[in-house]
Amino acid sequence: MVRSCSSVILLALLATTGCKKPSDDTVTFYTHEPLQEVRQVFQVRGLVVEVKPLGKSITIKHEEIPGYMSAMSMPFEVKDTNLLAGLEPGDPVYFRLVVTEAYGYIDAIQKTGPKTNSPPTTGPFRLVRDVEPLKPGESLPEYHFTNELGRPFSTADYRGQALAVEFLFTRCPFPNFCPFMARTFQSAQTNLLGMAGSPTNWHLLTISFDPDFDTPEVLKGYAESHGYNSNRWTFATGELIDITAIGDQLGLSFWRDEAGSISHNLRVGVFDASGRLRKIFTGNQWTSQELADEMVKAAAAQN
Repeated sequence: MVRSCSSVILLALLATTGCKKPSDDTVTFYTHEPLQEVRQVFQVRGLVVEVKPLGKSITIKHEEIPGYMSAMSMPFEVKDTNLLAGLEPGDPVYFRLVVTEAYGYIDAIQKTGPKTNSPPTTGPFRLVRDVEPLKPGESLPEYHFTNELGRPFSTADYRGQALAVEFLFTRCPFPNFCPFMARTFQSAQTNLLGMAGSPTNWHLLTISFDPDFDTPEVLKGYAESHGYNSNRWTFATGELIDITAIGDQLGLSFWRDEAGSISHNLRVGVFDASGRLRKIFTGNQWTSQELADEMVKAAAAQN
């Protein structure tokens, strides 16, 4: 796609987006997506936390996006790595976020002032348990949670079944993150149920790391909106210390800032029928079919 450069008067942008005006009155944006092809476009301010040109991503501690997403720190994909040129942690930026039903990305970004101290990415203190990261072949310890029906259960209840464990929170709107996780588990459930000769000893487990909001009632509504089969897919809440511990063992990081907003990465752990870790899916560059295929292999593994 040919890159086009256009000067945009921020006053005009502010009239259509409601964002506060940065210090510079004129910003040059490089656009890569015709506006008529997108569902929502937001103009957002924030501070750069991390720049990863090879990963085509930038982590930004951004302001609240009214009516869409609270303020938080999170990585965003960029359409063109040239957008990252010259950006460093601590740079204040003004960026354009494009969001469709299934995908979101930055297609325009501009530094708006001098570099500041890198913004913190951790929030208030929370009690954690000292646990070691799980390695392939190691067994999942027993954790106790409460499911979407308000019933207690243990991860040990799934011994003899392949188990996939993911993490999300229901208030997360960005399609590349929690909605992606829920959609992909939904598709994996469909794939496994419809697969000829597929095993019957498998289960999906979604754990919320927002237990104050994600009560069993909330989780049940969220589960139903994703077509879950309660015999195959469980949504769980519990004590934050337990949620943090199992997350830490699978490489999950999540934190709250001073305003209570949640930022996080993405992890799915697949355990075989003997309860041993088989694979960890990281980020969102994997498919429901890859997960389903891994579950079939995990279901066949026994002591």
